[in-house]
Amino acid sequence: MSDASLNPAPPAYPSDFPLAGASDLAAGLIAVLDDPAALTARLCDIPSVSGDERLLTDAVHLVLEHISAHGTPLDIRRDGDTLVASTSLGRDERILVAGHLDTVPIEGNVPSEDRVLDGEDVIWARGACDMKAGVAMALSVAHRLRSPRRDLTWVFYDHEEVDSDLNGLGRVSRNHPDWLHADLAILGEPSNAGIEGGCNGTIRVEVRTHGVRAHSARAFMGENAIHAAGDILVKLAAFEAPTVTVDGLDYRESLSAVGISGGVAGNVVPDECTVVVNYRFAPNTSAADAEAWLREFFAGYDLNVTDAADGARPGLDLPAAQEFVRAIGSAPAPKLGWTDVARFSALGMPAVNFGPGNALFAHKADEHVRRSEVVAATEALLAFLEPSASAVPGQSTSSEPKGQA
Repeated sequence: MSDASLNPAPPAYPSDFPLAGASDLAAGLIAVLDDPAALTARLCDIPSVSGDERLLTDAVHLVLEHISAHGTPLDIRRDGDTLVASTSLGRDERILVAGHLDTVPIEGNVPSEDRVLDGEDVIWARGACDMKAGVAMALSVAHRLRSPRRDLTWVFYDHEEVDSDLNGLGRVSRNHPDWLHADLAILGEPSNAGIEGGCNGTIRVEVRTHGVRAHSARAFMGENAIHAAGDILVKLAAFEAPTVTVDGLDYRESLSAVGISGGVAGNVVPDECTVVVNYRFAPNTSAADAEAWLREFFAGYDLNVTDAADGARPGLDLPAAQEFVRAIGSAPAPKLGWTDVARFSALGMPAVNFGPGNALFAHKADEHVRRSEVVAATEALLAFLEPSASAVPGQSTSSEPKGQA
C-alpha cells in the first residue's frame, strides 16, 4: 500500500460538488428511502464502475445531508469518493456500517429490471447483490433511526473492486484512521442476510522450475522445465485442505494452482515454468506464517510472493457482536473469501459480513438480489440498532415496483 503522504486528503467537498445531475438522482433516492428494495434498484440504475463512482458518491452525499437534516444528525466527512458519516450522541459504544459504491464492469444489465426467478421477485442488475443492496440497507436504516442505542458511523467507499492500493476504505484508514474508530464493524457484503464472521486470509505465490534450453529435435540435450512442473501439480492435487475452527466458526482452507506459464518457441525445450498458487488460510494464521508454510511445502523450488493479505477473526465473543447475532436470529457462518473486514481487523476492530444477496451471483451477467431479502436484512439491522424503530407504522417495507424520479 502507498504511504499516506502520497495520498493527501482532498477537500471534504470537491470544488464542483455536486456534479450536474446528482441533485435529481439524490431526489429519486430520497423518495424511496423507506423502501430498501426500490432504493436498491435506483442505486443500480446509477452506473458506478470502479473509477467512475463520482456521480453516485455525490448523490449519496446529498442523501446523507437529507438524512442528517431530517433525522439523526450526522457529521459528514469525505476523502475523494469515500463518505464517512457519524453520529455524536455520547453513547458508550459505536457501530460502523460500511459498503462500497463501485461495481465491476456492466454486461448489459443496467438499468435494472424487475424479474421473477423461482417464484421470487428479484432485482436484476449489475451491483444488485455486490453490493448496492447492502448500500440501500444502510441508507434506509440511517434514514429511519431516531434514537439508536449506540453511536453509528456509516462508510460508503470507492474502488473496492480493483487493486487494493486504490481502495477507498484503505485510503481512509491511512489518511484518517480516527474516522473509522468503532467497537464493531458490519460490512454489507452479500451474505444471504446472515452473519458471516471474519474472513480467510489470502496469499498468491509464483513457484518456478528451471531447466536447460535445447532444440526440441534434440530434447535429450536439455532439461524441460514444464515437465518438472508436473511434480508441483501432483503435490497440489494430493493436498487435503484442512478445516480450522476459529472462535467457534469452521474455516475451510484451500490451496490451488490458478495459473501456469512457460515455453519459448514451438521448437525449443523450455528452461523455465511458473505455476501461480493461491492459498486461502484460516484467520488464526498470519500472512507471514502462511508464506513460511508455503516455502516449506514447496521446499526446493524458487518461490516469489506476489500478493498477501491477512484474514480477520470473527470476534463474535464480544458483547456487541453477540447481541447482533441474537438480533439476526441465525447461526453465524464463516466467510471463506477475503473481504474488507480484514481492514477493520488490522485496525484492531472486530468485523462481520452482513448483507442481502447471494455472493455466488456477484460479478455475473445474471447478478440479482431477492427483494424480500433486501427488506429482511434492512429490518434485521434496524432491529439491532434501534428496536423501537423497526416496522414503525406508516413506514413502508414493501417491495413496490421501482421507478426513477
